[in-house]
Amino acid sequence: MLKAVVVDDEDKAIKSLLWELSSFNEDIQVLKTFSKPEEALIYLKNNDVDCLFLDIEMPTMDGFQFIEKLEKRDFAIIITTAYNEYAVEALKKEAVDYLLKPVDSDDLGECIKKLKKHSQKKSKIDTGEKFEEILLRFNEKFNIKKIIINTDGKLLFLETSEILFVESDGNYSSIHTMDDRKIVITKKLKEVHALLPSDQFFRIHNSYVVNLNKIKEFYKADAYVIIENNHKIPVSRQKKSEFLEQF
Repeated sequence: MLKAVVVDDEDKAIKSLLWELSSFNEDIQVLKTFSKPEEALIYLKNNDVDCLFLDIEMPTMDGFQFIEKLEKRDFAIIITTAYNEYAVEALKKEAVDYLLKPVDSDDLGECIKKLKKHSQKKSKIDTGEKFEEILLRFNEKFNIKKIIINTDGKLLFLETSEILFVESDGNYSSIHTMDDRKIVITKKLKEVHALLPSDQFFRIHNSYVVNLNKIKEFYKADAYVIIENNHKIPVSRQKKSEFLEQF
């Protein structure tokens, strides 16, 4: 059964949604409702849920600001609003669904189908991540120079010596390899850097981590390096001195 939380500043809207959800009580259970988003943030930080029904128009903090303040987001988000102009922004925030108030029973039924699929997919990902953690500990124990990347429904075992550099793309990162592959993963650059050997990889710029062993040239005046396969990577002014100390 799906565990849900509802956040809406209007008690009437909460009661209306709860009434609609009662038709699906075999599929979904509402654990808590909140009219104050600040209280909901605390609850979500300390409790596991499967989905969040979130209003957009709230006086102290709108729904999109709420999403930005989430410390963890391992649950599906369903935007609920009386205004259809937020649909595009909801997609950008990777909301699973978008429900217009008053919520239609048929639309809610379709939403719950999506939530079930999302929950099944998340379960598979979680299993992969646990396996990934076990392999990481194995690597550390036996000093194996590989990292494990969870991507496209599979675990990719990658030799660190194969990596040229890693590039940031917001909440994603792209790993560039010696054979000119570009592997896009859903980890921030900081998280990928933490997986790599610190004596081999250096964050040369806010958007780049490079393999120090692959650097061929450094142009001091223009502050960039040339690495193998002739990739040109900028060196930030703040990182320049620390970078040179690596050699």
